[in-house]
Amino acid sequence: MTSFGSSAQYFLTVAELRAKGANIVGDDVRVSGVVNGASIRYDAPSLRLEFDIVDNLNNLDNPLHVVYFGPKPDLLQHEAQAIIEGTWQEDGVFHAHNRADSLLLKCPTRYEEEFPDQVDG
Repeated sequence: MTSFGSSAQYFLTVAELRAKGANIVGDDVRVSGVVNGASIRYDAPSLRLEFDIVDNLNNLDNPLHVVYFGPKPDLLQHEAQAIIEGTWQEDGVFHAHNRADSLLLKCPTRYEEEFPDQVDG
């Protein structure tokens, strides 16, 4: 049996973050969700990047708005899986830390071919 101990990296879903409510405002947390591509806004001169994430693109009613300052990542696109480190503020906006490793993205189409088809056994 193997234990990951303190090296394990945990994150909250958008729904879990909202469920924690005021108890988590201002705390450093890691949240994960799917990027809604229609929400992506980038101002190159100020390096201000804004976008929304949701737990499921079939339900866009209660997105988490994210603000990040830095270069716009190439993988930031519709349906990309995002893991963001930062703080949830009282205004309901999630402010990502201003570090390159605080915004991790995985493009769903980029990795489709890497996994073999499941074999029935």
